[in-house]
Amino acid sequence: MNENRLPRIALIGRPNVGKSTLFNRMAQKKLAIVNDTPGVTRDWREADATLMGHKVMIIDTAGLEEHFDDSIQGRMRRQTEQAIDNCDVAVFMIDGRAGVTPMDKHFAQFIRKRDIPILLTMNKCEGTAGMESMGEAYSLGLGDPIPISSEHNEGITILYDSILETVKDHFINENNSNEDHNNNAVQNVEEGDENFELTDEDDVTKPIKVAIVGRPNAGKSTLVNTLLGTDRVMVGPEAGITRDAIAVDWEYNDRAFTLVDTAGLRRKSRVTHDIETASTEDSYRAIRLAQVVVLVLDGTLSLDKQDLTIASHVVNEGRVLIIAINKWDIQDKKDEILQTFRDRIERSLGQLPDVPVITLSALKGKKIDKLMEWMMSAYENWNKRVTTGQLNRWLESVESHHPAPLTQNRPNRLRFIAQIKTRPPTFAMWVSKPQDIPGSYKRYVIKNLRDDFKITNVPMRLLLRTSKNPYVD
Repeated sequence: MNENRLPRIALIGRPNVGKSTLFNRMAQKKLAIVNDTPGVTRDWREADATLMGHKVMIIDTAGLEEHFDDSIQGRMRRQTEQAIDNCDVAVFMIDGRAGVTPMDKHFAQFIRKRDIPILLTMNKCEGTAGMESMGEAYSLGLGDPIPISSEHNEGITILYDSILETVKDHFINENNSNEDHNNNAVQNVEEGDENFELTDEDDVTKPIKVAIVGRPNAGKSTLVNTLLGTDRVMVGPEAGITRDAIAVDWEYNDRAFTLVDTAGLRRKSRVTHDIETASTEDSYRAIRLAQVVVLVLDGTLSLDKQDLTIASHVVNEGRVLIIAINKWDIQDKKDEILQTFRDRIERSLGQLPDVPVITLSALKGKKIDKLMEWMMSAYENWNKRVTTGQLNRWLESVESHHPAPLTQNRPNRLRFIAQIKTRPPTFAMWVSKPQDIPGSYKRYVIKNLRDDFKITNVPMRLLLRTSKNPYVD
């Protein structure tokens, strides 16, 4: 086993045996979408977990299907096989209440041919449920079955002991080999961490988290695969293939990234199924936890209101927004269509007048380097800091050229300005009466901040404040 990475545990089995429920239990977060409908999980996803004090990587996989074609089920199977090839131990799960099925037997035979340790696990065995299937489980030839209930947290400790015993060689020199690893490791932000806050300064040792979002079938997963240079996530002509937000670590020009492929975002009025509702929530959570958001548009379609709704949401969250118009290689009248896109985006995103708009082909890999160039440039501006001295010399010039409107026939003085945070650049300006500053003047100040300090392509916030009057009481 490679000691430079965490041991990888893949959860495998036929559909609807509880793999995603166990995945969430092990991760101690609701990362994977769980539903009684078989086949909810399609792509394999990873998460860090701590089992009885030891760090491991767990992998949730799609249910194994007897399909070898290019159907969705066939592509799901290939995704699962890819995950198995990347794991150090496989937890083969069966449904203890349903007993051993012909499909379980088929896939037990399939997994035995793989040169990896296998732990046979009977799920849904809360109380005495599933005990009558114990003897039947031995017929799979995968050793002693471990009865658990991932939903009710029964038997989990025994499973963890078995996993750690199987990968114990990794932990023999854990204190020595992992000391340097932990000092240099990139700490990934997990999708379900609701308490995550962006720090004020850019840490180049941490990955830049990039969420790829957009309407269904715009080419988001294709773009992720092209960036990674491998078929990491499922793609196809069907809309709505992606359900979970899938995070993948990646490196570009010696800089660490985490790419997050998300489910397509449709208008709320069109989202009726609970699985799609969960997928939509997962996508919006990915936006909230991202630093850069690439909004992928289908260049063969007109700009939809939903595209602008997503863009506005990204800007309001304060994230770097890059608009990528995909499928540009098959588009006619490129100049005319691009101008139409730009005009409508500019009218609709007045709070971000210079949002980067890039045309590309995810399928053919055209202009990918340009996308990364814009992304890094905007990310740098997102982290830009201006000193207080520079700002206040600038403020004097602004007020002398264009003072704030009078309030009750008296000057509304601009007293002081400071940048209080980055990501996005946020400024606080102290004025005599902030409630009397009109929106037009606030926009004037923001525009000059952008122009004079070259803070372009990113959201910006300006907060108006006043000093407390000691004689007010």
